[in-house]
Formats: sequence, structure tokens, C-alpha cells
Amino acid sequence: MNKAPWLNGPPTRVLLATDLSARCDRALDRAVQLAQQWQAQLVAVNVAESTQTPDMVLNWAYGAEEENLQILQQQMRDDISNANVPVSIKVVKGEPAGGIVEAAASEACELIVTGMARSEPFGRFILGTTVEKLVRLANQPVLVVRKRPHGAYRRIVVASDFSRASSLELSAALKLFPGQSIVLFHAVKQNLAELASEKPQPLQADSAFQARADAFYDDMGLNAAERACITLHVEAGRLESALTQYVRQHAVDLVVIGSRGQSSLMAGLVGSSASKLLHWLPSDTMIIGAQQSAD
Repeated sequence: MNKAPWLNGPPTRVLLATDLSARCDRALDRAVQLAQQWQAQLVAVNVAESTQTPDMVLNWAYGAEEENLQILQQQMRDDISNANVPVSIKVVKGEPAGGIVEAAASEACELIVTGMARSEPFGRFILGTTVEKLVRLANQPVLVVRKRPHGAYRRIVVASDFSRASSLELSAALKLFPGQSIVLFHAVKQNLAELASEKPQPLQADSAFQARADAFYDDMGLNAAERACITLHVEAGRLESALTQYVRQHAVDLVVIGSRGQSSLMAGLVGSSASKLLHWLPSDTMIIGAQQSAD
């Protein structure tokens, strides 16, 4: 594959996938913040559905689709009226994941940002089949927003197993947030007791782990400035419990995970580790999918 455009540096076009409800406000605020930080254009996308409000249901039933599209476009204009960044609006019909992916491709967006909720249609959208489809189909990272933005991301963690495939997550963090301090988090399952335990145990990032990390950086071709931004952190225990505890203890803003590697976080799309991380992590989560390539 050709090198992913977003690996050249911060995105120039960011896609916000929104259902126009209050639960997507945090995603909107984060997408605007990132667009401002990167001086990028924001593309706001809504996939029109027939079950949004009673009057719109009637419009769909009576074939007044154009009226519904106008309603959605006006609501999107109202929501982003104070964005203070270049914005374009796109309302499409169809299956949510497919519509978002197609819009991201047609608008040449380099990042997809969307919201997160629980026990409601968009919560199922994010944690269920649609996020699986988004990560599987998208050629861009997918940023799932949970936290209310309070400025730029300052505390970033990248989960890694030191495999060549997992280098893409670290590459994404370095390119999207150049010069930012990054913690490279590695979880180690040492014995059967720890495999069964949900309680992580701290480990010293000794010379053996550091040597593995240095070889990992060598394979990636990282320069001295990039290496200086990275701090290695190693813990024993299950990835999901160890990482979640670390995120809470250190007030982490963003965790970057991937769908490839020896301990594939989203194996089979979506595997148990990724599902748990998306449910458990109190931070925002950026997922790098299998369609994306650093080659």
C-alpha cells in the first residue's frame, strides 16, 4: 500500500461523524479543537436515518426526503456556527458506517472523529457493529471521544506489543501530535495467575525491555527528536485492566490502540481486549485500523 496521507503530518481535513444529539457535543468540541490546532478544515457528516424525530418519520413515510435533509443541514449549521474554523456540511443517506467511510474518502479526510454514549442508539453505534465496520473499512484513524475537551491533548499513551505491525500506532501519535510527550505502554502476562487476575502489577522498565523498545524504534527509523518524546512504561497483567488503571492514575487524555499486532487489540474485529478498552477507558481512544498502512 502507499503511505497513509496522515503519516505525513497533522491532518488538513478532519471528519466529524455526528448524530446531532447532545451526546455528540463533546466530539464536536474536540473536532473543532483539533481543526484549530492543525489549521485544518472540518467536514461535519450526518447519516440521515428515518427514526430521528416523529415529524421526520412522517416525512420519510410520505417521501418528503428533501425536507428532512434541509432540517438536518440547518441543525448542523446551527451546531457549528461558532466553530471558528473552515467547515463544510454533508448529509447522506444509507448505512452509518458505510456512509461515514464514503464521505471520508470523497472529502479526502485524514481523521474520523465521533462521539461515545451508553445504552442508547448512538452508544450501540459506537460500541457495536458500526465501530467495527468503521475501523475495518476506514483508511483513516478513528477517534472516539469520551471526555469534554479542555484544550489540546497533553497526556498521550500508545499501547504497544513491540511488533512491527503495532508500529503504526506510535507513528500516528508522533505524526499527529509532533513534539508531544508520549508514553509507550507495554503490558506483560508473566504467569497463569496474572492471566487470571484483573489487578495489574508494576514492573521496572529494565534494560531488557528498553532494548526491545530501542530495537522497535530502530525498525521504525525514528530520529533522536522523536525518541526523546517517548517514555517506556511496562506493567504486568491484563492489558485492559493495567492500561485503564494507568489512565485513571495519570489523568491521560488520549490512548492510541491498533487492530493489528501479536496481541491484536481488535483481533477478528472486534476482539475482547478492544471491546473492554472502549468500555473501560475513561479517556478518548484513537483506533488505527487494519486498512491503514505505514508502508
